[in-house]
Amino acid sequence: MKKFAFLLLASFIVLSATAQQRLLTWAPEFAADNSSITITVDCNKGSQGLLNYEGGNSNNVYVHIGVITSVNPVAGAWQYVPFSWGSTTAAAKATPLGNNKYSYTITNIRAFFGVPAGETILKVATIFRNATGSLKQVNSDGSDMYVPVYGAGEFAVRMNLPPFEPRFIPWLEPITAGIGQQIGITGVSSQNANLSLTLNGNNIGTANGLSTISASPTLSTSCDQKVILTGTNGPNTAKDSFSFYIPPSTVVENLPAGVQDGINYLPGNTSVTLVLFAPGKTSAVVIGDFSNWQSSCTYQMKKTPDGNRFFITLTGLTSGTIYKFQYVVDGTITIADPYSELILDPWNDQYISANTFPNMPAYPTGLTSGVVGTFQTAAPQYTWSNSSYSRPDKKSIVVYELLLRDFLASGNWQTLTDTLNYLQRLGVNAIEVMPFNEFDGNSSWGYNPDFFFAPDKAYGTKNNLKRFIDSAHSKGMAVIMDAVLNHATGLCPLVQLWWNSANNTPAANSPFFNVTSTHPFSVFNDFNHESEATKYFVSRYIRHWLTEYKLDGFRWDLSKGFTQHVSTNVGSWNTYDPSRVAIWNRYYDSTQAVSNGSYCILEHLGNDDEEAALSNIGMLLWGKMTDQYNQNTMGFASNSDINRAFALNR
Repeated sequence: MKKFAFLLLASFIVLSATAQQRLLTWAPEFAADNSSITITVDCNKGSQGLLNYEGGNSNNVYVHIGVITSVNPVAGAWQYVPFSWGSTTAAAKATPLGNNKYSYTITNIRAFFGVPAGETILKVATIFRNATGSLKQVNSDGSDMYVPVYGAGEFAVRMNLPPFEPRFIPWLEPITAGIGQQIGITGVSSQNANLSLTLNGNNIGTANGLSTISASPTLSTSCDQKVILTGTNGPNTAKDSFSFYIPPSTVVENLPAGVQDGINYLPGNTSVTLVLFAPGKTSAVVIGDFSNWQSSCTYQMKKTPDGNRFFITLTGLTSGTIYKFQYVVDGTITIADPYSELILDPWNDQYISANTFPNMPAYPTGLTSGVVGTFQTAAPQYTWSNSSYSRPDKKSIVVYELLLRDFLASGNWQTLTDTLNYLQRLGVNAIEVMPFNEFDGNSSWGYNPDFFFAPDKAYGTKNNLKRFIDSAHSKGMAVIMDAVLNHATGLCPLVQLWWNSANNTPAANSPFFNVTSTHPFSVFNDFNHESEATKYFVSRYIRHWLTEYKLDGFRWDLSKGFTQHVSTNVGSWNTYDPSRVAIWNRYYDSTQAVSNGSYCILEHLGNDDEEAALSNIGMLLWGKMTDQYNQNTMGFASNSDINRAFALNR
């Protein structure tokens, strides 16, 4: 079986003993469907969901298990599951082994699960969890773990080291070794056999009449590498293999003229230049449809002399084709382009209806993991129909705020477009839509953003979004986007590129995020808005949505959080902050430079002196009067003064 390949970073030392440990091991190595099997998990690896749980030697760890069979041989298609999730039956309890390891024994796989004769068992699906199921130990990408099941008497071979995560298609863990260094390789066979190992066609080891073989070859060349394990037992021959990649020395060149961070489409519709901002990183390679998702020297990115950016120009593309791609940075970080305008999500896209998003590109299942970006030369363009729209004056807007998910049963742009007459009859001349750039999951208020340049597919396609905006403009109605740039979730590639996994925080060298938030109301990862990298990113965000989608402005969420002034309580946070005013002055100027007269609405909720300064610049401020209005609706006199609803009374 061919294993999934991973980029090999060239600047590290030979694999350590700890790195050679496997997330999941089992005995016997080649269990048949009527065999008993003991499965052992090492919670120091993978998702680390049970790492140090109750001291790493808990008596409250259980398994959730099932089988994948020939009836539905796909990932996630668990069959014959004996225990419900969260069950604490004694039969589901794992045995603690100490040092964050646990084991579970199945006696006669077919009998244990009750699989009828004639149905082939392909894999045992496994999750280790705590009693309630609130914690679980799985693969590092969150996927279930799988143990292969073999036919009775089947002759087979398998690579065990370097370690592979037991995903549905086994995934080679990152190998931290480079040219002149060694890697440890171990293969096993189901029967004593004549075994051999080759690296790039050169023999690196033989073992005759044995069931295991090991080698520690010294890596001597860069680029594509392939290891093949061959076993021969009489007339039977079996093979297993894996591929990996050692990046060559990075070529240093100036960035091509006229390109910017992200995806740059070149004349002719058959080429793009990809630019990744990644200061402090050593190497980057592009993988995707065009490389069969394999790292290759052909797709190694060049680096700018200042060390801040990597870039590559891809040529020979088919005009109009949607290409899927990712960056692999320093051999261990795989991300989508942060400027992607269409991403593919392996966890949530499957639940979006074809009515909302027709002809969604298929995720490259089994070829990679994590969020995937896309680009498309000569993409279908929306033809704007309204050329006479005049934006309502900001002093006269009547704003209707709506969450598309809840406003309509269908929750998509098409139906919202068809509902504009209703909103117009209410006297509304501005629609503020709660966040609709990509956020984690499909069902959310949207304040958990991950990709800032892509409309969330749960609401529909980019051209249907444009049609909604165009139709609103035709009725004299402005469209305002709820912008969430105070923070980003862990799925955002800007977060992933500089992450401190030990502390579960942004790394200290992140050019975008604070290690800890500067204010008491932060969630997720806090942007540093005094960083030049963040300022550039936000300016690109502003330009993108005001020009590509012709939006009329933004309502900025948690605008008071745009500060590097550290405060631990709301009182000090509210205090006039000249640095925060300067940040907002800059962003306001950016919006006006792109689209003069566009709205800049702040959810600031600060002291009057700072809000007055922002208002004098030209920004609009939310005035929170919820409590006072509620008191009036209930007929209570206390705290019912609504004079501050009028701006001049503030």
